[in-house]
Formats: sequence, structure tokens, C-alpha cells
Amino acid sequence: MSFITMTRKHKQRLTVVLLLVVGIGTAVALALSAFQENMLFFFNPSEVVAGEVPTDRTIRVGGLVTNGSVKRANDSLLVEFSVTDTKNSVPVKYEGILPDLFREGQGIIAIGRLEADGSFKAQEVLAKHDETYMPPEVADSLKAAQAENAQIKMPESHRAN
Repeated sequence: MSFITMTRKHKQRLTVVLLLVVGIGTAVALALSAFQENMLFFFNPSEVVAGEVPTDRTIRVGGLVTNGSVKRANDSLLVEFSVTDTKNSVPVKYEGILPDLFREGQGIIAIGRLEADGSFKAQEVLAKHDETYMPPEVADSLKAAQAENAQIKMPESHRAN
């Protein structure tokens, strides 16, 4: 039986390799943790109404600004409006200057947190940047809601199986 004997040089190399592995593992774990914390998930108003939204983190909510829903405070920059995906709507509160292209009937994305009362407290509001553009998440959400509404309205006898 032969035993492998480790010389001082081998022990130093093993120590360096182990320290490198631990260091790289720690760096990767910290990077993944920071990435997870800074990730902003997108939800449409129907998902918010259904309660599928985390209340302990910042998220994005998008849709169309509901016509007739914009209310501005006289003494502050507080603006309240609702965002819809044509199926459900969510009330949004935002204090600040809105983008120039913000208006009723236009697609927006609000970044913020869901409040206990079901309203959305926005930290930032993003509006489309020209007349033809709509954020992809909002467009997909609206298409899905419209398809679901069309399917609900169609009588059973007319639906394809």
C-alpha cells in the first residue's frame, strides 16, 4: 500500500485552488442574488386583479390608460388613473411629472408596488415614444385579453372544437 504524501508545495496549491473555488462561488451567488432583486416582472391588470402579483417587490404593470380615469390633484403632482387590458383595470397613483406622451387611451407601463388596498403606487410611468409604438408586453397582454373576450362572447354552438 502506498500513501500519497503531500509536500508543502502541493498543500499550498490545494489551498489556492480551494480559495479560488470558494471566491468564485461567492461572487456568482452574490451576482445571482443582485440579479434576482433587480428583476422587474411584468403583469397585466387581469393578473393583478386575480391576485397573481407579489406584494413584497417592485413590478411593472402595463396596459391602456382608461378613458375618463385621469384625475390630477390641484395642490400637488399626484395623478390617479386606471390601466386596463380591456378585461380588467387597476387604479394607479403616481406623484411626479408624467411623460409628454401620456394620455388616455394610450399604452403605458408603470413601475412600482401593489398597495394593500389593491391600487398600484407607481414610482415611474413610461409612455410609448411615438404614435405607432406600443410596449411588446402591453400589446401581447391586450391581444390575449381581446381573444379571451371574443371567445367568451361567442355562443358555444359557433366555437370550433
